[in-house]
Amino acid sequence: MRTIGLGCDHAGYELKEFVKQLLDSKGLPYKDFGTYSTESCDYPDFAHPLAGAIEKQEVYPGIAICGAGNGIGITLNKHQGVRAALCWKKEIAALARGHNDANILVMPGRFISQEEATGIIEAFLSTPFEGGRHVRRIEKIPL
Repeated sequence: MRTIGLGCDHAGYELKEFVKQLLDSKGLPYKDFGTYSTESCDYPDFAHPLAGAIEKQEVYPGIAICGAGNGIGITLNKHQGVRAALCWKKEIAALARGHNDANILVMPGRFISQEEATGIIEAFLSTPFEGGRHVRRIEKIPL
């Protein structure tokens, strides 16, 4: 696995720090695009650099976190090379990878526990894209 990209806003900071510990425990490398505290900030300031790194294939996959997950996810998906999926259950994460070839996992930091995040991340990272009929659907996404 290549280097995993991480990004969050202030509402996702604490969960992102937990994610870093989880990745460290598994020996998985990551690049942290911020934020670096719980001080109020704007999620696009961290989403755009993460998305750009995904598009340039500098990191893969990505994990992004904000309060509800929607704001950072919407911003990430403005980038043509990004398929960011908001996941709050491990089953959704597995489907996002398997069916949608999602390359950034988005989690709602205010609504999931560390235990739930662990399961979601493990499902996302361990599920391969199924290909097949899903390829034609993925190819229809770009404008």
